[in-house]
Amino acid sequence: MKEIRIINLPKHEDKRGNLSFVENGTHLPFDIKRVYWIYDVPGGEKRGGHAFVKQCELIIAMSGSFDVVLDNGVERQVFHLNRSYYGLYIPAGIWREIENFSTNSLAVVLASTFYTKEDYIRDYSQFKTSKK
Repeated sequence: MKEIRIINLPKHEDKRGNLSFVENGTHLPFDIKRVYWIYDVPGGEKRGGHAFVKQCELIIAMSGSFDVVLDNGVERQVFHLNRSYYGLYIPAGIWREIENFSTNSLAVVLASTFYTKEDYIRDYSQFKTSKK
């Protein structure tokens, strides 16, 4: 859990509005291979419910808010994301669930790998076994 952290992204404030950005090799401990987003989540629904063998991620609340519940097999930690200039860095091997989505929330995920179904651990019992 010690590698998990909030990364403060650059924030340029202006009377016309704010601007934030992420650059490969500057702000992240990995190169971005894939970007995906989660939106229109019905009230009470959860996303995630898996861990990755190799993939690292940065999750950003681009709009609205949500909670990211992380589990390393021993302890759980909850991060409330609600600012587009904060990113939650999650290394490989951490179980994640995303819940408590506000209306019109938008989660953007920057990933260190291309999609491959073999990288997912979708069964929590299997995840716990892999941590031993």
